[in-house]
Amino acid sequence: MTGTLYGVGLGPGDPDLMTRRAARLIEGAEVVAYPALAGGDSLARAIAADLIPEGVEELRIEVPMSPDRAPAQAAYDAGARRIAECLERGRDVVCLCEGDPFFYGSFMYLFARLRSRFAVEVVPGVTSLTACAARAAMPLVARNEVMTVLPGPLSDAALRDHLGRADTLAVMKVGRHLPRLRALLAAEGLLEAATYIERATLGAERVLSLADAPDDAPYFSMILIAKGADPWL
Repeated sequence: MTGTLYGVGLGPGDPDLMTRRAARLIEGAEVVAYPALAGGDSLARAIAADLIPEGVEELRIEVPMSPDRAPAQAAYDAGARRIAECLERGRDVVCLCEGDPFFYGSFMYLFARLRSRFAVEVVPGVTSLTACAARAAMPLVARNEVMTVLPGPLSDAALRDHLGRADTLAVMKVGRHLPRLRALLAAEGLLEAATYIERATLGAERVLSLADAPDDAPYFSMILIAKGADPWL
């Protein structure tokens, strides 16, 4: 009998925001897999560190941060092979994923490679989107409002095309794109409506108006834009 692969969402960073099911699976794990920056640390492992049993087998999947997709795809190929070897031996594998596995989560690349061969269960987690909204004290949508989530690396033309269609917008993966995004939102008259959040729920968290945000934003940063009046007033 083969093992089961669990894609476990850990939430945005604060271990207290992890679900009870996620915690139980990690505490009982035989094998724990997690992504890590090539040559660097793993935020996913750091979030779950207090729950990982001593002596558990750990599969570190080093993923290079590069605009070229090929190196990352090769890393997921290699990681999927190592996970498959454990599953074929009948061992369950708990794969740690920051945020939610299916919301811009790295787990989906492993899921795509393994779901046809093995049983897979996904445990949802608190998303960075909802965590940022909570930390910014910014309700997202109500009644019939429309929300749009945009990746920061999109071109100005693509971003501009979406800006007028939603009542609330979230721009993710801000990082080095922040100066360009700020200029674009200012040109569209949305600068005053935009809030910048970085490292939500972590010790280095910052919540600022976008106008006051630094130019050197980390990858884990987001811009939230509320265009309408409070709908519950």
